[in-house]
Amino acid sequence: MSPRQTTSDVELPRWAARLREAWRFFVVYGGRGSSKSWTIARDRLLACSEQPLQGLCVRETQESLADSVHRLLANQIEEMGLPGWTVQRERIFHANGSEITFAGIRTDPAKIKSAEGVDWCWVEEAETVSKASWDILIPTIRGRGAKKSDGTYSGAQIFISFNPREKTDPTYKRFIDDSPPDALVLKVNWRDNPWFPEVLRAEKDHLAKIDPDAYQHVWEGFPLMRSDSQVLRGKWVVERFETRPDWDGPYFGMDFGFSQDPTHAVEVWRHANDLYIRREARGSVASSKEVQDGNAEVTDIDRYPELLMRFSDIEKNALRCDGARPESISYLRKHGFPKATAARKWPGSIEDGVAWLRSHDRIVIHPDCPHIAEEARLWSHKVDRLTQDIRPEIVDKHNHGWDAVRYAVEPMISGKGLQRDAPAPVDQGGGW
Repeated sequence: MSPRQTTSDVELPRWAARLREAWRFFVVYGGRGSSKSWTIARDRLLACSEQPLQGLCVRETQESLADSVHRLLANQIEEMGLPGWTVQRERIFHANGSEITFAGIRTDPAKIKSAEGVDWCWVEEAETVSKASWDILIPTIRGRGAKKSDGTYSGAQIFISFNPREKTDPTYKRFIDDSPPDALVLKVNWRDNPWFPEVLRAEKDHLAKIDPDAYQHVWEGFPLMRSDSQVLRGKWVVERFETRPDWDGPYFGMDFGFSQDPTHAVEVWRHANDLYIRREARGSVASSKEVQDGNAEVTDIDRYPELLMRFSDIEKNALRCDGARPESISYLRKHGFPKATAARKWPGSIEDGVAWLRSHDRIVIHPDCPHIAEEARLWSHKVDRLTQDIRPEIVDKHNHGWDAVRYAVEPMISGKGLQRDAPAPVDQGGGW
């Protein structure tokens, strides 16, 4: 991603432009190496250089300034060569009247409660902030109204940056799971950092190879989860590979989206006792240009052909789909995919499909398939609320891509044999 230039000729990632929009909350979260803190520090210093503003930087606890972003801001003033700034032990101020101070929410609540006059507040390492601390901070940093006629925000703004820890953390629940309507939520990762260093790239790639769960948490910014509850625990990895002529495949499967559920199509291969997921296409609703650019989110039935044409030669192969939507299969057959067919369904087909997937030595997911890799991490068995025991039942979430995989190889699972050139009737019943 290319950087953008500010009026001061200071380089920032392109997403930083959104930090000047009119929102009460700016929530920036994600994994390591994304330059979240570095970017917010630069943006706030530039804003304070342009007009007199009062800023407050807080964390959950701050025993000393060494626990704050004081040093980060001081370093950025020097690195950007910003004139007019004075760095003191307890505060940083500008000749135009701007001032930035620092506090811990839990360790210095009196200072927080006296900060009603600030124009902006930056909450760094917000994953550690408790519900009690948020209940103190948010009402104190006043939000007097919303957008003004000139597009700016009339009240104090709160900038929140963090690397997710657990979904149950108060910050994640408050701003990600149940984001307020006056919040801009940006997930940024290493891909969004135009200066991502090669030494970190090597570290990232190594972790992706040896521990996919840890990689998703550290580098992709997903919350931690119980890996022992994963349906595919210990089986899947994210690795680059190239298909070869002696491999079996390709096999294509498609799960149709409905309401909030995404459409997901996949290309699957087999070799020896390994299963390979080479390509995917997924999404909800998008413009034709986004489809052409490869950034599509498509579920409308009349857009399915555009979605599927991302796969080479798919129209020449069997495409096994969710049999619960026969009208969608009929549409595909009439619009360039004559071998579209419904996957069979039988009692216990989900359990049989999972057992078949787990029978492989490895399930290798190409990096071009980030959505199905995310599902591999999140697709899980139920966990007993009281005993925390792993139950045999599977949670019906984060499984659309794996439904498509099972559809693609359904004859192998059912033992009916794979007849790739003979489409089945479309009215034979529902999918899994």
